[in-house]
Amino acid sequence: MQATIQHWLNGTFFEGTSAQTAPVTNPASGAVTGQVALASVEDSRAVIEAAAAAFPAWRDTSLAKRTQIL
Repeated sequence: MQATIQHWLNGTFFEGTSAQTAPVTNPASGAVTGQVALASVEDSRAVIEAAAAAFPAWRDTSLAKRTQIL
């Protein structure tokens, strides 16, 4: 059974509201190695809202600290 890669939001994985997936393909062999969850409109909105809420803190973080995080 192949793993399904879930969405990532606010430091945790979540399944989302869409049951749709797409194959993850190894470019060297062409073999399908897993599935990735596709986002619904609702999932996309949740991620955009979370990013907008997090941006002020990220903007105010020093370059040195952002470099450490990344």
